[in-house]
Amino acid sequence: MTAGIDARLERIGTDGKYVIVPMDHGITLGAVEGLVDIESTIDAVTRGGADSVLTQKGIAPRVHPNKNGAGYVVHLNASTTIGPDSNDKRVTGTVKEAVRAGADAVSFHINVGSDYEREQIEDLAEITDEADDYGMPVLAMAYARGPGVDEHDAESLGHAVRLAEEVGSDVVKTAYSGDAESFERVVESTRLPVVIAGGEPEGDRATLDAVRGAMDAGAAGVSMGRSVFQHDDPEAIARAVSLVVHDGYAADEALAEAGLDLEI
Repeated sequence: MTAGIDARLERIGTDGKYVIVPMDHGITLGAVEGLVDIESTIDAVTRGGADSVLTQKGIAPRVHPNKNGAGYVVHLNASTTIGPDSNDKRVTGTVKEAVRAGADAVSFHINVGSDYEREQIEDLAEITDEADDYGMPVLAMAYARGPGVDEHDAESLGHAVRLAEEVGSDVVKTAYSGDAESFERVVESTRLPVVIAGGEPEGDRATLDAVRGAMDAGAAGVSMGRSVFQHDDPEAIARAVSLVVHDGYAADEALAEAGLDLEI
C-alpha cells in the first residue's frame, strides 16, 4: 500500500473505520426520494457524521460544495432496474476520470456467482491496476448474487470479500449475513477492512442492530445508501450510525442520542 492510498483512505474514513453513504442509485433507480435534491441530502448526512459520500462521476459538481469537508468516492459501474438484468453492471468511468472529478477513492460493484462474474472480475482487476498508478484506493462492492446463490450466506460472502482482496482492492463492501457470529466468518476471510451494505430499509432499529452486529464481528464500518439518504431525517440516522461505528454505542443508545424513536 502506498502513502497516497493511506492518505486517501483517511479522507474517506476515520482511524480505519468508515461511514460511507452511497448515492449512486440515480442510474439504477432514477431520481428517487433523497436524490432529487441531492445537494441537501449530502449536506445533511455529512453534518450528521458520514465520513464520505459516493456518487457517479457526473454528480461531482453537486457534491463538492455540500460535503462539509467529508471524503468523496466515485463509483465506476452501474446497471438499471428497468434493463434486462440488474446484475449486469457495466463500466461507467475510469480512475483518471475520477481523479478529474476530485475523488478520494473509487468503487466498483461485482456480483460473485452471477452470469457476469467473469467480465466483472476482469474489469475490477483492471480498475485496481489503474488505481495503483494514481495512489487511489479501491472500494470493491463484492456481493454474492446469482442463480442459486444465497445473498446472505456467510460462506458465499466470505468468498466474495476474499476475491476482492485477491484482485487488489483496498476496502470491501458486502451484505450482512444476519448475525454477528456468522459475519465473523466473512470478516476472517480477508485482511481488508470489511463494511456492510444497508440494503432495503427495514427501520431504524433493524439498521442499527445490523451495524452493531457487524462491528461486534470485526467489521470496519458501513456503506449504507437508502437506509440513510431516504430517511425522514438523514442527518439524524447518519449520526446514529456514526455513533455505533466510531464511538461503540449500542443501537438503543445511538438512537436515543440522535433523537430518533426507539420503537422504530
